[in-house]
Amino acid sequence: MSKLIRWGIASAGKISEDFVIALSTLPGTDHKVQAIAARSLDRAQEFATKHSIPKALGSYEELAKSGDVDVVYIGTLNPQHYEVAVLMLNNGKHVLCEKPLAMNKKQVEGILAAAKANKRFFMEAVWSRFFPSYQRVKELIAGGQLGQIKDVEVNFGFPLEHVDRLQKRELGGGVVYDLGIYAIQASQWAFQEKPQKIESKGSLNAEGIDDDVSATLTYSGGRTARMRFSSKEKLSNTAVIKGTKGQVTLIDFWTPNKMIDIDGQEKEWLPPKGKYQTNYANSEAMRYEAEAVRQSILAGEVENKNVTYADSLLFAEIEDTIRKQIGVLNKFDEE
Repeated sequence: MSKLIRWGIASAGKISEDFVIALSTLPGTDHKVQAIAARSLDRAQEFATKHSIPKALGSYEELAKSGDVDVVYIGTLNPQHYEVAVLMLNNGKHVLCEKPLAMNKKQVEGILAAAKANKRFFMEAVWSRFFPSYQRVKELIAGGQLGQIKDVEVNFGFPLEHVDRLQKRELGGGVVYDLGIYAIQASQWAFQEKPQKIESKGSLNAEGIDDDVSATLTYSGGRTARMRFSSKEKLSNTAVIKGTKGQVTLIDFWTPNKMIDIDGQEKEWLPPKGKYQTNYANSEAMRYEAEAVRQSILAGEVENKNVTYADSLLFAEIEDTIRKQIGVLNKFDEE
């Protein structure tokens, strides 16, 4: 059996380009980008030329039906994740879909049902969990060095008022979707259980979309995660995980090459650079999740232990609860 995994890319946007650059830092005998599909053939062709991709396609349907693609990376806008993921799975493709996986828990259930029915590998692209720093945190928790996790504090904020993708309802905007998923998954990585209570408050922009949200998640024994996500200002952008025996801090926690370890020392792991500059900081580190997807597919797995189906369902449930509490519903919630 070949060790090579052939990727198809759905959407020729910035995040898809970064994913392709990240793949270029991995061995060509393991990963090959075979096809790029966009809603406009011109965009796909331009992308294919720049990144030396053999096939450029003008529709997602053509990609779904491509016989020379094993797995599809979905980098479309949030509201399109559901239909594109289901299309790919129903055509027998394995799928890595950008986070937030969908617009609500019901859509996530629909995607996972398609993955199960087609017996395909499927994962929400929570890339942070594949960084060496996150794996180190996992080891410290499992090994008992941190003791019982008591408290998580995580903040994620940047001035993003001018980024339509975050501010516009029809583009699937809102900080719960784009930034909240990161804070939620970090808290869940530490506590590994469903929160018993969620309390949140937030402010909305002129379109009624959340632009600054604070939430407290309470777990068994009164242990808490406090989080804030904002598109109004830059925050500390760290995740501090405190246990009864010690604490660790993930620096730039959504893309943490660095952490402050249990001994108070800073540790750093740097991913290699690709041929081109990435659109977003440190996107080369998407190589970690890409290689994990390859390993899972070669092992015949349908999910990866670091971001399971159950994880994605719970992330969506927490996102839905927070959105409901702050009064941000969308057309997908009414369907």
